[in-house]
Amino acid sequence: MLHIGIVACSTEGAALCYRTISLEGGRMIGRHDHPEVSLHSFSLAEYMKCIDANDWAGVAELMLGSAEKLAKAGADFLICPDNTIHQAFDLVEHRSPRPWLHIAREVAAEAGRRGHKRLAVLGTRYLMEGPVYREALKAAGIEHRVPGAEQRERINQIIFDELVNGQFLPRSLAYHIEVIRELKDEGCDAVVLGCTEIPLLVTAEDSPLPPLDSTRLLARAAVRKAVEG
Repeated sequence: MLHIGIVACSTEGAALCYRTISLEGGRMIGRHDHPEVSLHSFSLAEYMKCIDANDWAGVAELMLGSAEKLAKAGADFLICPDNTIHQAFDLVEHRSPRPWLHIAREVAAEAGRRGHKRLAVLGTRYLMEGPVYREALKAAGIEHRVPGAEQRERINQIIFDELVNGQFLPRSLAYHIEVIRELKDEGCDAVVLGCTEIPLLVTAEDSPLPPLDSTRLLARAAVRKAVEG
């Protein structure tokens, strides 16, 4: 099996990704089994300095720093369970010592397999307003919608004040449900949980729309690639 390298950014999301790889390995390979996994992370603060300055080249350098360390640790390919920093992916891919799976492309592929036509996309403000899902979904022939400006700002605040710190509050769940319901009324037939931590707040049982859990979809794709070689 191939060795998976996780380029981590926020702790809660990276932990969910690692945990999912372990659980999916047990299901796909055998009891207590999973591919070899290495994880490296610079602090979220280092990433946010670059993101807040719109310095995506700086984000790319952090991602490549992790990639180099993971390659030296023996990783055969890389994943990043953080949607937002995929905005720097084009600056990373051609310089990387190892190939990558792209989180939004994995989500788009799964949406296509399920037959979805228009997706609601939730995530950080940078993600909802940026090109990551817009480009991946357009390439897959899938429409998308994002919340309004005030809603984007509130969701962004919840992510950075609560979710990345392991706080999952009932009032924040209720807010996400309200936003998803409005996007359903706009004709969306599924919702991308495009912040790595949102799946820890919003479950399939809670969501008014079928969720596309970006973190777990990426982790499962990584296990499949590791097993198939």
